[in-house]
Amino acid sequence: MSQKPYVVGVGMIPFVKPGTSGNYVEMGSEAIRLALQDAGLDFNLIQQAYAGYVYGDSTSGQAALYQVGLSGIPVINVNNNCATGSSALFLARQAVESGAVECALAFGFEQMQPGALKSIWDDRPRATTIKTQGVIDELTLDVADMPGALRMFGGAGREHMHKYGTQMSTFAAIRAKASRHAVNNPLALFRKVVTTEDVMNDQVIWPGVMTRLMACPPTCGAAAAIICSEAFARKHNLRTDVVILAQSMTTDKPVCFESRSMIEVVGFDMAQRAAKEVYEKAGVDPLDIRVAEMHDCFAHNELLTYESLGLCDVGGGERFVLDGDNTYGGQVVTNPSGGLLSKGHPLGATGLAQCYELTHQLRGSADKRQVEGANIALAHNLGLGGACVVTLFGRA
Repeated sequence: MSQKPYVVGVGMIPFVKPGTSGNYVEMGSEAIRLALQDAGLDFNLIQQAYAGYVYGDSTSGQAALYQVGLSGIPVINVNNNCATGSSALFLARQAVESGAVECALAFGFEQMQPGALKSIWDDRPRATTIKTQGVIDELTLDVADMPGALRMFGGAGREHMHKYGTQMSTFAAIRAKASRHAVNNPLALFRKVVTTEDVMNDQVIWPGVMTRLMACPPTCGAAAAIICSEAFARKHNLRTDVVILAQSMTTDKPVCFESRSMIEVVGFDMAQRAAKEVYEKAGVDPLDIRVAEMHDCFAHNELLTYESLGLCDVGGGERFVLDGDNTYGGQVVTNPSGGLLSKGHPLGATGLAQCYELTHQLRGSADKRQVEGANIALAHNLGLGGACVVTLFGRA
């Protein structure tokens, strides 16, 4: 029995720099309370909970949830790298849609440390590179001393530059666009507008490829969403104006390892397949989408994502940016929240923060960020290692 999954409540706290936030228990519980308040729902009516985080001990989800209530429900802790938040949402949606439960909570948090992402364990293979290290070493040997994420996404951007003639300034323009969007988001970490020239003149971290502002910052924060069936919503007088029309989670296929392509290493094929599945299930053309939140951990990946999601032709990402098709007045407003580049990227919360933003876009309550005519909204959340979740939300 399939039930439509409605987003009846969302919550999010401001994203901040490491060392300036509360601990993960405080952040996670506050996001849950905000989602319950937004829904107008009593915590004891939640039937299952899915907690997303990357850096934390076992049962950290319970630790955060217990501050809200002790109802004895199942709590499943989820870790899918940077796609963790949307993976928790995927499971909550799946539980409701399948009829296993009528109401489920997805929440995510991250209490991060300053600096580049790094593995906590140095006595075992790293999951993110166990199948791709040979390709990474072959194609980015000249920057072997760089942090892994920078090396992978920067390498993918450099490949796009070599293959299609994309200019470094185009990536800078994406970062500048993110700042113009974030200035209207009170929950974003960075709210200062920067220009393309500012980004180009920032500290160089990969000559000819990237400056510091083209990379998202380590961030602390939390977000949550409540998913329920239509019958449950009607019974408890909850809103039913936002529905998940389709959702897909994909993992890597051999092309990631066999193509000798950094663009594939960073999940292009995963995203392309997930998007295709979502469009086919919902009967939607990607050109009909007017607003999207996507995984811009680096400005380079946002451009690649335009192409993998079918918002423009493969190789057409630079023209998409230069024509202004990625912002207000163009084809689709990408990352109206400011995205990971300006809003911040607390790994376990990111996918649910995307849900928060798009829910408000579809409700028409996004204030100065509001995208006119937004009836359907797309979210793309990527984790290397790998997992990609693409979610299509609609106004019911």
